[in-house]
Amino acid sequence: MATADALKDQGIQQFRQQDYEQAADTFRQAIAQYEADGVGDMAAEMQVNLGLALHMLSQHEAALEQMNMAHAVFAQLNDTSRTAQVLGNMARVYAKMGNTEQAITNYREASARFMELGDEENYGQTVMAIADLQLRSGKAMQAAATYEVGLEYVKQPNARQRLMKRLLSMRDKISGTGIGQADDES
Repeated sequence: MATADALKDQGIQQFRQQDYEQAADTFRQAIAQYEADGVGDMAAEMQVNLGLALHMLSQHEAALEQMNMAHAVFAQLNDTSRTAQVLGNMARVYAKMGNTEQAITNYREASARFMELGDEENYGQTVMAIADLQLRSGKAMQAAATYEVGLEYVKQPNARQRLMKRLLSMRDKISGTGIGQADDES
């Protein structure tokens, strides 16, 4: 019989290979084994992984159910880092389901916990996920302001984030120049 850790590793490998159904089955086995071994936090971590696999299979309600159970365990353990991570994962599922309001709520809770931990990178990435949802909701100005906050904390921005940074910089230069010209003409 495989150990819980071996099942976890196997499930992660299957997930990375995009074999989500098999990964889900393996994560279920890992949950059972971790529970039998009395390692509740790892069982909860596998519930998150199972939730991610179910999400990839478009089984969003089942994904949220697994993640909610894991969230309860992490909250009970006062594990701020894993609580923040599961909130972010849940937000992604809510966003995929079209529940933007709940997604933003979860992202905000996650970002607050990341900031509490001093995890600036994850804070910035989470804030930018909020900005993405705001932009998709047609709130362009609010999204721009939120992006600006998030970009301040991301140390290694991806190509899209670098583009957004340049656009915001251009906006600042244009608005700065515009103000200066108006003053000169007075």
